[in-house]
Amino acid sequence: MDSASTNVENDFSQGSIARNILNLALPMTLAQLINVLYSVVDRIYIGHIPHVSADALTGVGLALPVITVITAFANLFGMGGAPLCSIARGEHEEERAENVMGNSFTLLLISGAVLMTVCLMFREPILYLFGASDVTYPYADQYITIYLLGTLFVMTSLGMNNFINAQGFGKTGMLTVLLGAVLNIILDPILIFGFDMGVRGAAVATVISQGASALWVFRFLTGEKALLKIKRKSMRLKKKLVREITLLGTSGFVMSVTNGLVQIVCNAVLSRHGGDLYVGIMTVINSVREIINMPLTGLTSGAQPVIGYNYGAGRPDRVKAAVKFMTAWSILFSIVVWAVIFFEPRFFMNLFTQETELIQEGIPAMRIYFCGIFMMALQFAGQSTYVALNRPKQAVFFSLFRKVIIVVPLTVALPLVGGLGTSGVFLAEPVSNVIGGTACFVTMLITVWPTLKNDKEKETSA
Repeated sequence: MDSASTNVENDFSQGSIARNILNLALPMTLAQLINVLYSVVDRIYIGHIPHVSADALTGVGLALPVITVITAFANLFGMGGAPLCSIARGEHEEERAENVMGNSFTLLLISGAVLMTVCLMFREPILYLFGASDVTYPYADQYITIYLLGTLFVMTSLGMNNFINAQGFGKTGMLTVLLGAVLNIILDPILIFGFDMGVRGAAVATVISQGASALWVFRFLTGEKALLKIKRKSMRLKKKLVREITLLGTSGFVMSVTNGLVQIVCNAVLSRHGGDLYVGIMTVINSVREIINMPLTGLTSGAQPVIGYNYGAGRPDRVKAAVKFMTAWSILFSIVVWAVIFFEPRFFMNLFTQETELIQEGIPAMRIYFCGIFMMALQFAGQSTYVALNRPKQAVFFSLFRKVIIVVPLTVALPLVGGLGTSGVFLAEPVSNVIGGTACFVTMLITVWPTLKNDKEKETSA
């Protein structure tokens, strides 16, 4: 199949909106679910290491904010560049789209090198700041030291895979994470138990897997099948493009960084009110949240190229249809997940640990934490619409609003109210979902919807 016919097939201004979104969203959702396996499978195996499982699991949980920050920079330049790339494709400006992709790649490499160096140098004070104790620090240190050595692999595979999806190659994007996840699943038990490497084995397996995914992405984006290719001339940084990429990517960056901030605050408050046991419970809850967030992320990520392309092509009617489809299915999925977690929390706890006390205390905590998850779908839908339509200021504001203005203060304050203690930490999440999700989506309807309607009317009158 030549590039011309492929370009026609990836024209999102034609055909069914639902089909266009699902053609990207289904493989991307599967890819997102598979991507979770990088870290979640590590935690599942670590949670079953004989004699030290609880402390090892808690230690790895303390390393999660560092991993989240690395993910944030991958989102900053990957998710920042991909919507611009989609809009440029919709406007048939292929050279600009290619320059956006090349500049994003350069920014990912530079930021990855800086992050790796800084985090390796200051990992001990960072981990203790995040709530490590003398018992859990060695496990956190073992895991994060090795993980950081693969930072450039993470930046390439996670950040640049957005550009494979933005070109309409959802199945290829899925294979990126499938390759790494399968390797990780195979290598984890071999290195953790077979070679008796423990936590270090989990980290080595992750780095090898991410390296394989990064190589796959690079080969595709420099090969013949890609509509847009990584070229040396497109990698030369241009001030205007860097500014646009960074500004639009700030939303995803802020979302990830504030997730890290919430993890840090939760671990610190839980450590003070409940000790290492509750930090371990939060590690399990964060793992479950990653699993159930991924289909939502896959659906909204699949909708973004379709929304952005049609916006660039001057088809506001199709933009609105895509937003409606994305929102309706996000809400439906999150309601189903809410019901499953409420009635079967023990199943999820057993995935990560066999420690009786951890399970007993974790079940009520999980029910509290996830009771407002259906409202989070509104946050996902509103946020994704802002990003796809190149409205970074609104997207950034609502990222900060939910996490920094609502969750962090509540996490600190609620444990002190009416003797809530650790329950107050878990209660902060559903409260923020209700307030933040409603504010984000309603504001999007008030500010974006009339604009799209006016555009449609202009198009009709013309």
